[in-house]
Formats: sequence, structure tokens, C-alpha cells
Amino acid sequence: MAEGRLILGKEALDLLRASGLSVLRTEEALDEAQAVEAARAVGYPVALKLSQAVHKTELGGVRVGLRYAEEVRGAFRQLRRLQPTGPLLLQEMGQGLEAFVGVLTDPSFGPVLAFGLGGIFVEVLEDLSFRLIPIGREDAREMIEELRAYPALSGARGRRVDLEALEGLLLGVSDLVKARPQLLEMDLNPVFLSEDGYRICDARIIQAP
Repeated sequence: MAEGRLILGKEALDLLRASGLSVLRTEEALDEAQAVEAARAVGYPVALKLSQAVHKTELGGVRVGLRYAEEVRGAFRQLRRLQPTGPLLLQEMGQGLEAFVGVLTDPSFGPVLAFGLGGIFVEVLEDLSFRLIPIGREDAREMIEELRAYPALSGARGRRVDLEALEGLLLGVSDLVKARPQLLEMDLNPVFLSEDGYRICDARIIQAP
């Protein structure tokens, strides 16, 4: 992992949103009342998660499919035991195929863009494609088509994602890193892909000091 300032939670998602990328609506809550208010504003069903952890799922730090105020309150109490201070994240539910987009900085070649299936499958399948940043539209399409999982993106079993929007995501991340070279690492995982485009659910960013 590169040395620098770690950016997580809503701050990371807001940075991506400000650059024109599509993210799930996310609100912060310091107590149960704020969590319920945020859930009403976002619209049920919602997810509640830790804000200060990188591997939230492994820690049991995510509650999904919350449909009522009492479920939100109960989930907040549970997660507060795992993260005693700071805001928790209240987020709209994402739908679609999970993907991963990452950036790492190679000491010899500079920033590198990675793409593959997301969620737990990043480490399990090791099905990733890579390109040096900056990339063009043709590079983005090649990165998508190189995956062994490409049939899952292009219509296998009746499921299809918006490939043009996915290309736009890869280009957008490339443009963001080109414009902000202080961004050393980035993990966007999961990114939900569907026929309607993409939505970034979670992000980890390391910025040079």
C-alpha cells in the first residue's frame, strides 16, 4: 500500500462525484435519529455501514435491505459497537453485477488502471485487465473485452450491462488520476453495473501527503 492520506467513506465518494462519476447516494449519521432521517431522505430500502473501515464486510460492518425505521435503529446500535465514534454511512441500495476498478502507482511506469469483477471475486477469480494511465476509448473497450468474465457483461443468460457507460467509468477514473496526480491508489469496489449504467458503492483512496 502506498504511503499517504487514506480517504474513505463519504469523503471518498464525494471526491468521485465531484469529478463527474456516478455514486450511490450516501449520507452520514452520528446517532439513530440522524440515521432514520437519512433513510427517509434516501428512500427505503437502505444499507448502513461503517465509515472508518476498509474491509467492512469481513468485519461484519454492513447491514443491507433495511426497510423500516426500527430496522435502521437496530442496525445502528449493532454497528456502533464495532465503530464507537464517528459517523456511520447510510446509503441507497445498489443493484446489478458487481465490478472493481482500481488504480495503483508503479514506481517505473506510473499510474496503472485495473478492472475486473468486484465484490469477493476480485481475489478469488484474479480476472483483471490493466492499462497505463491515461487511456483512450479503445483501451477502455479492450480492458472490458479481455476479461474471462466478459460474457457476463455482454448478455450471457439475459443479463447485460451498459458497456458504453462502463467505458465512460474507466475513462473517467483515468481522467481523474491524470488531473490529480497526487492520487496514488484507488479501489472502487463494488461498482454496480446494470443496463442503466453504473453506480459506485464504496471507495478507498490514498492521496500523496
